[in-house]
Amino acid sequence: MVDVGAKAVTVRRARARALVRMSQATAAAVAAGNAPKGEVLGTARLAGILAAKQTPQLIPLAHPISPSMIDVSARVDVDAGLVELVSDVSVAAQTGVEMEAMVAAAVAALTVYDMVKGIERGAEIGEIVLLEKSGGRSGHWTRPLRQA
Repeated sequence: MVDVGAKAVTVRRARARALVRMSQATAAAVAAGNAPKGEVLGTARLAGILAAKQTPQLIPLAHPISPSMIDVSARVDVDAGLVELVSDVSVAAQTGVEMEAMVAAAVAALTVYDMVKGIERGAEIGEIVLLEKSGGRSGHWTRPLRQA
């Protein structure tokens, strides 16, 4: 692990996103809360929050921290056949929370897949990306918008 002992404790925040692509019919079932295993979005949200807390057990060189806030939100676009999961994590610490945010988004996406695989095995987890981070020596960073 990197020695962060000399770093100042600052408020650090990170936001990440994961996308799950599926058919319109499957997305409609997710939006309606009508998947074979039950209500998808609430379960995915809870799974992401719990996963963020387990980051040091999943990623060998991640520092154990105590986040002050973890949230996962979900948005379903039925027409596009897309579930978007966005995680937000905050902490006052000597190290950032980017990995916690990305783990939360990734596990929330995996949970969506698990809950819809009975309808559609071909659902696909797409990009998992850091959207934004703030705090610490490097300051604020936001993912640049893609040019078409």
